[in-house]
Amino acid sequence: MLTLLNNIAKMKKLDYNKYENTKKGGNYMEFFANEGKSVEIEVNGKTYLRHAIKTRFVKQGESYIDIFKEYVSPIYEEGDIVSSSEKIIALCQNRIVKREDVKIGFWAKFLSRFASKTDAGVGVGETIKMQYAIDTVGLFRVLWASLASAVTKLFGKRGVFYEIVGQEVSGLDGFYDHVWKEYGDIGIKIPENPSRVCDEIKEKLGMSCMIVDANDLGQEVLGHSSDITLSEEELKGLIKDNPSGQGKELTPIILIREKK
Repeated sequence: MLTLLNNIAKMKKLDYNKYENTKKGGNYMEFFANEGKSVEIEVNGKTYLRHAIKTRFVKQGESYIDIFKEYVSPIYEEGDIVSSSEKIIALCQNRIVKREDVKIGFWAKFLSRFASKTDAGVGVGETIKMQYAIDTVGLFRVLWASLASAVTKLFGKRGVFYEIVGQEVSGLDGFYDHVWKEYGDIGIKIPENPSRVCDEIKEKLGMSCMIVDANDLGQEVLGHSSDITLSEEELKGLIKDNPSGQGKELTPIILIREKK
């Protein structure tokens, strides 16, 4: 039976795995991975299974507690870790910036010309994000970050600009309609108090969780529930291949379970 499922998975370009779910009386849970990703991953000598949970398109003002209860509660077991995209948490918190509210000035137009561009989403190479950076941390800091970035790039070091301007700028998503047209005219900030959100989810639903900012270029753990004992590097290792995917997968939540 397992061989048959694996063959079907290959034909569909999906990755499946079978794992005994002892909590539910010896039934089997089917683990799903997005195309190009794997169910299993090894971190510090331990093997973990990741299940990409497909959800509806999450909109502004929804309740992340209700979303987790609907999609995660039916399959969650004690000892699991739930990884959530920062985007759906921020949308639930209404942490957005409207394009119409960002007034592009001279410095944003000028500085964005010298910034690197990426296919991973909007960066300060786009005038609107450069203006957001200026509005958020001030022109002097952005000028200093731009100068430092230009110098350090000569020595092969990248990412200095975002190190200086900080997470509030580097974490801005949206203003980008290449995948979802709904994000074309809004910017999505990082969640407010992500660790506190995780502790709230733990308190109300009994789930250990972390909130991550991940794409195919890199991953960052923004916060996690206080009961989690794994180090930040171990948590990043669990999602180092960005199992949620980069496109229209609609799998912003990943259930992670150690394979026994």
